[in-house]
Amino acid sequence: MRGPVPVNFGLVVFPGFAALDAFGPIEALTALSLMFPLKLSIIAQTLDPVSTKFQQQSSAGSDFGSSINPTHTFASPPPLDVLLIPGGAGTADPSIQSAIDFVAKTYPSLKYLITVCNGAGIAARGGVLDGKRATTIKMAWWPETAQREQVKWVAHARWVVDGNIWSSSGISAGLDAIFAFIAAVYGEEAAEKASDILEYERHKDSSWDPYAVMYGLPTGEA
Repeated sequence: MRGPVPVNFGLVVFPGFAALDAFGPIEALTALSLMFPLKLSIIAQTLDPVSTKFQQQSSAGSDFGSSINPTHTFASPPPLDVLLIPGGAGTADPSIQSAIDFVAKTYPSLKYLITVCNGAGIAARGGVLDGKRATTIKMAWWPETAQREQVKWVAHARWVVDGNIWSSSGISAGLDAIFAFIAAVYGEEAAEKASDILEYERHKDSSWDPYAVMYGLPTGEA
């Protein structure tokens, strides 16, 4: 570890965000907060509750989802060291532009940026990932990566680190990425202890990616 470790974490939320993208890493960080003093802020366009449900999301006619109460707005964010960006169906809605603008404005002052699944698209569309290596969800690889050709997209990766930006593959990959982040920044002992608290067996090889194989994605950078 070098210098003071990050304390202030922010989670970006928007209508239709994917629950595990957000709450998987947050649960790991909650375990970490038993070992280090951490603070979490939930940041959205307004202070109204934000639901994981998205319009016309279920062809089965389901009404299923959860919601979270923001603590801050994009217009009035708290001091942040680390910003976590989940993905979800809501990234396709035009209202996501407010999150894109917030990420682009906030990134220069961050110690770290972490994206999960197609949350990478939010950072990419804000220009934050230009010239950097990153990954995203494999099931929707082609439409997601087409949003920003200036990014060096890496298909075969559970997660990718480029400088202070950590990006993970689809949904559950966020857990492996956050534990790798904890190990790198707070120490392997803390990562092991946190994963044991969650009773989660980590994938420690960032190149392990059976879903890139499943979807026949190319090797190398896009």
